[in-house]
Amino acid sequence: MNFKNYSRASIKAVTANDSIFKSRIEACYKATIPSSIKQCRETGRIDAFKLDWKPGMDKQPHIFWDSDLVKVLEGVANILAIYPDAKLEKEYDEIVSLIASAQQPDGYLNTYFTVVEPEKRWSNLFDCHELYCAGHMIEAGVAAYELLGKRELLDVVCKYADYIDSVFGEEEGKRRGVPGHEEIELALVRLYNATGNERYLKLSKYFIDERGREPNFYTEVEKTKQYKWQLERHQAHMPVREQSVATGHSVRAVYLYSGMADIATLTNDEKLFEACERLFKSITERRMYITGGIGSTFEGERFTTDYDLTNGSLMYAESCAAIGLVRFASRMLNATGNGHYAEIIERAIFNGVLCGISLKGDTFFYTNYLEVDDNTTTYNMGSKDRQPWFHCSCCPTNYCRFIPEMLEYVWSENDEEVLLNMPIANTFKSRFGELEVSGGYPYDENISVVVKDSPKGKFSLGIRIPEWCEKYTITLNGQAITEKPVNGYIKLSVQEGDKLDCCFDMPVKIIYSNPKITNNAGRIALMRGPTVYACETIDNPNGTSNMIIDTQAGFELTTVEGLPEGTVAIKGKAIYETFPADGSLYFDKPMERTAGEFIAIPYALWNNRGSANMAVWIRSKQG
Repeated sequence: MNFKNYSRASIKAVTANDSIFKSRIEACYKATIPSSIKQCRETGRIDAFKLDWKPGMDKQPHIFWDSDLVKVLEGVANILAIYPDAKLEKEYDEIVSLIASAQQPDGYLNTYFTVVEPEKRWSNLFDCHELYCAGHMIEAGVAAYELLGKRELLDVVCKYADYIDSVFGEEEGKRRGVPGHEEIELALVRLYNATGNERYLKLSKYFIDERGREPNFYTEVEKTKQYKWQLERHQAHMPVREQSVATGHSVRAVYLYSGMADIATLTNDEKLFEACERLFKSITERRMYITGGIGSTFEGERFTTDYDLTNGSLMYAESCAAIGLVRFASRMLNATGNGHYAEIIERAIFNGVLCGISLKGDTFFYTNYLEVDDNTTTYNMGSKDRQPWFHCSCCPTNYCRFIPEMLEYVWSENDEEVLLNMPIANTFKSRFGELEVSGGYPYDENISVVVKDSPKGKFSLGIRIPEWCEKYTITLNGQAITEKPVNGYIKLSVQEGDKLDCCFDMPVKIIYSNPKITNNAGRIALMRGPTVYACETIDNPNGTSNMIIDTQAGFELTTVEGLPEGTVAIKGKAIYETFPADGSLYFDKPMERTAGEFIAIPYALWNNRGSANMAVWIRSKQG
């Protein structure tokens, strides 16, 4: 297969100038990271690396605590690449030194299995998170080295990876094993790319090849006697190259698929990549919410069946899962240059990811409901309002690293060309020269791209034509471009001083769902550009569950108080039903209907102005 071998832009190479990315990254710097470090201190996640916990003491280290802290550290490295901060850097260095001091002589590094159950090291890969924590630690070490030039954590994780490689593999003297929670697969590829050490690439490939292979590691070696559905939850029910349906725990799944895509492109493994393509289609064509959220139920935090996409209470759509889908889609985009993958990146970021964190950056959703009403029952870490922290705080700590990481998905480039994937206002210092994008995307349909300089002369610039856009215009230095997009991009030869002006028509679109999604029968959703909208009772005090949108009356664009400047809301006509005052369960007379209006705001911004009910899918009157 002819892989395109694009790479994501470096965080250091992109400067956000827009109203969404810029403000979210600033909030990450000022609130998300400081609050997460504070929580890690107060809960004992940092002090756990002192290795002084004894039975009977409080704040016993947990099997996944290490991953929380190192994800925050990866976020600090990302944010320091944007906002140099001597005080934050000093705190970062102190935490890294503490982590380094906890490393065992053989290279092992895990607080729980060092002080709580040291005799059980590597004894339960199915349920425990040793390799998962190691993977996140590796990612943090690579980020520190690549963005800040710091080697201390990189040296620590290299020693740890060398030790893991001495334990697992097919060679004589090594043991079989695969991680219960995938993550180390993609992390080892990052470590290979940073160091060039082939051992890490080989070890990542081993973990992928071994998963689901018969005799199954979990049932035959660990003797965990798992049922088939439990193996599916871990994507270990069959070899990965044979898998076609996205199953199991959705975060684990997309982390695995990301590692598979990495290995496929680096080793030119067509069969493995074909499995990635099948799995991507399984997710996005039959198992993905309109917002880019994935995972249909909190029971097992997993995919269920095709078209099982409920809107509230029992649904899942974990924030980490949407983040993982972006990472998977990014790898598929950079392997193929196909703009469809960028479409999913954009859909997920602007909707399914950013809904999980408040505008202030210090409260979070674990699950992201598409409907909240008076009857919504929250399960486990589900909540009707964003929370400052969770017992399992994988999502808040993931946001620490992902919010600045969003810059990496704006552009892709290889030795031949550069692709503009999301035209937010930004400046990009590419290998071909500096490019500047201006405009108010995704709310404003007009953008401009200026080639500020191109030391090497002309180069190819690809402009993505969004799949949601049915009408667009592009001019280069005032001359209309008539070329048709190929794989979602119009590619132009440009040089220093050139200016492209683009207009992507953004009418309000009425979206219908497949009738197999039974919860949405008779309902519609509204989108404008890549933005999914929701009705919140703050703007619609008459309610959302009794609202019927009049689609024949048309829509107008408006603004609402309390949301960021430039946010575009949608206004239209609606009918409201009045339910019996006596609260009857059932009745045999039609409800009274009154005419009114509705306002819809970007779904990602709901619950930022106080508690409210909300719905994405609304009943409609269509004639």
